[in-house]
Amino acid sequence: QVQLVESGGGLVQPGGSLRLSCAASGFTLRQYTMKWYRQAPGKEREFVARIAPNGGLTNSADSVKGRFTISRDNAKNTVYLQMNNLQAEATALYYCNAVSGSNNSWGQGTQVPVSS
Repeated sequence: QVQLVESGGGLVQPGGSLRLSCAASGFTLRQYTMKWYRQAPGKEREFVARIAPNGGLTNSADSVKGRFTISRDNAKNTVYLQMNNLQAEATALYYCNAVSGSNNSWGQGTQVPVSS
């Protein structure tokens, strides 16, 4: 069974950091472009960051540049999102997404509330 499972979310204070993980099972991530998206309450899902299959190319949304970093460990079949200096506007459900050709898989998401 193909599955992506996000973890690492939780309540964090403004200015704090979190590292999200996305672990794959039932398939290998090494051939997939991996992405993180987020959906804030009452808003549409938005792109956060992307990393190429070999990890050599990344890009991220302007709103998170310099604070969020996407990385991957293909040996562990896992992708990460390091989030620093979190602010209230980062409160959202964070999803990972695996894309390769016509294959497109999503996880269930992990909640990140940013609040004092």
